[in-house]
Amino acid sequence: MSGSSRGTHTRTVGLLALTALLTVTTACGSESAVSVEPAGSQEGKTYITAAIYPLEWLAERIGGPDAAVTTLTKPGVEPHDLELTPIQIAVIGKSRLVVYVKGVQPAVDEAVEQHAQDRSLDAATVIKTIAAAPEATETTHAEGEEGHHEVDYDPHVWLDPSRMATVATNLGDRLAAADPAHAQDYRDRAAATASDLGALDGEMARGLGKCASNAIVTSHAAFGYLADRYKLRQIGISGIDPDSEPSPARLAEVAKVAKQEKVTTIFTETLVSPKVAEVLSSEIGAKTAVLDPVESKPANGDYLSAMRQNLTALQAALSCS
Repeated sequence: MSGSSRGTHTRTVGLLALTALLTVTTACGSESAVSVEPAGSQEGKTYITAAIYPLEWLAERIGGPDAAVTTLTKPGVEPHDLELTPIQIAVIGKSRLVVYVKGVQPAVDEAVEQHAQDRSLDAATVIKTIAAAPEATETTHAEGEEGHHEVDYDPHVWLDPSRMATVATNLGDRLAAADPAHAQDYRDRAAATASDLGALDGEMARGLGKCASNAIVTSHAAFGYLADRYKLRQIGISGIDPDSEPSPARLAEVAKVAKQEKVTTIFTETLVSPKVAEVLSSEIGAKTAVLDPVESKPANGDYLSAMRQNLTALQAALSCS
């Protein structure tokens, strides 16, 4: 996006949000007015907006009965592609706290900067980030498109339970400051959530501690934090942005490395087309399996169960004992 077109887009987003807010303000209780209250909100509760499912899961656990949580990304929607509606932008402006990860969803980054900069928690700012995988620069996009990744780190911070525990603690503190009347309740629930995440971290560390291989080939480079935490080697077919297309050189390199590492499984994802991964698996004589980046709410279960399913898939692919 050029500088001039980006500026026009920014002004348009601001005007649309203002229009939505004015519509609600001037409706004076009219039944035709569109509400900008977070979904399921009730009087007296702390309104939290979560940009993406893993943060929604955290906010609901820690907010408990004292908070009303809404999410900007519907289940089954690829979050990197999110475009906000005027009502969603208005919700961001009205929320007591917006929880997001800068670099995942540019539309959210822009709306937070304009409407909730002093009422937001960027999860990437409270943990130690890692650099984006080198393959993030080796992918291409359709003519006229640009990649979504606009930060110098990997934004998929939620795929390491230990880092998620740190985010949970910080979220509890932020909610305690925003709603002092329930401060201890927020902190207690944050501590319980961090404990559950710590238990998950221990399970994954033990389960991936003794494996015949440590190389994982993934559809896109979303699993850097998981690999960093458990001493695995991520080989992403595409880069950070799942919409990016691997270059022929990148595909050839992945096939070469996969053969050298005797990779038996090429991992696909729940929200990304498996076609490229299936072609690659056929070329090197490997099978495919799903490794969930947990960018959307699982059809069954939650963040913890999705990560445990990932553990099972990894153990099978890497021949762990």
